[in-house]
Amino acid sequence: MISLKFWNIKSAIPLLLILALNSTLLIAQQNKKEWGPQPVVVQPGKNGKAPSDAIVLFDGGNLDNFVSVLTGGEAKWKVSGNKFTVVPGTKAIRTKQGFGDCQLHIEWKTPQSDSREGKTGQQNGNSGIYFMSKYEIQVLNSYKNETKPKGQAGAFYGNFPPLVNASLPPGEWQTYDIIFKAPKFNKDEELVEPGSFTVFHNGVLVQNHVPITKPTAAHNREFPLTEQELPLMLQDHKNEVSYRNIWIRKL
Repeated sequence: MISLKFWNIKSAIPLLLILALNSTLLIAQQNKKEWGPQPVVVQPGKNGKAPSDAIVLFDGGNLDNFVSVLTGGEAKWKVSGNKFTVVPGTKAIRTKQGFGDCQLHIEWKTPQSDSREGKTGQQNGNSGIYFMSKYEIQVLNSYKNETKPKGQAGAFYGNFPPLVNASLPPGEWQTYDIIFKAPKFNKDEELVEPGSFTVFHNGVLVQNHVPITKPTAAHNREFPLTEQELPLMLQDHKNEVSYRNIWIRKL
């Protein structure tokens, strides 16, 4: 009797294991339904390079993703290897593609020549990054170059100064990582929902979800406020500012 009972228990083990496995699978399936869909897998970039789902606007070679704001034709800024530089007097350039809510990575450098020539304030290393051709994050030499706080590097120009000055000297490459949420306007161009900027300058938070309620004063007026996606614009402010490694993710 003892050996028979022992044999019966041993023979039941595979069945018990199958039941336990089925139960585990059913619980896992139920959990997955409750969790909802899994996030899309994105391969991160290394050392500031673009992640796998990003749109690369410039990583060297040419400005094929940009056009001249002045003519609508070829962008006339100077490309040299993995960077391009403002050619003063050629006016702004903008992307061929439109963007709304997005994450932007962009690297920039102000020229040492402006300081050598005695330029100060807004005349030293000035450019700007206009989201939807309307909302400007300022580019400027703000390293030992005093100017109005709402106009220095990292400012949402004319609206919010940066929380801190994280600027590097002219001639050194700097980075912006920017989260932009577009404001929403009705058909009469009245604000329905504010947008926002969150900006990291050289890895330092300088704009913390500040509201966007209206365009920057010098915005491109050819586009209506009601558009949901518009080109990214880079400003020619008559200073030889350089850019490189530009990528963007639609959000």
